[in-house]
Amino acid sequence: MSTKAIRPGYHGDMKDTADKFHGQQILNIGWDQHLMYATPMCIPVPPGMPFGALVEQVLPGLFGQHPDFARIDWSAVQWMRSGEAFSPQMDRSLADNGLGHKASLRLRTPGLDGLAGAAF
Repeated sequence: MSTKAIRPGYHGDMKDTADKFHGQQILNIGWDQHLMYATPMCIPVPPGMPFGALVEQVLPGLFGQHPDFARIDWSAVQWMRSGEAFSPQMDRSLADNGLGHKASLRLRTPGLDGLAGAAF
């Protein structure tokens, strides 16, 4: 999100550029219609991590406490990358899947409508 300076000509240093994360990049991950998690989670990940490792090793730690998580049909998940639908290649890296620093990743799980059907 861009900001507008109060004073004309102001140029500050960006404090969240990729070079400040020691080889990691920031990824924002949200699970649509699952309001037990109020906002997307912002996590550091290596850009070379395979997308499949994100699904198998990272997402359970983020969303695994939700009762619907164990019921996800991963072959039916609909993925959004920075607002656009995409089909990730599980064996390719996050970078190869177009997920750069501060990218947004959302998943939608058809048939799973939030805690006790609470999705809107």
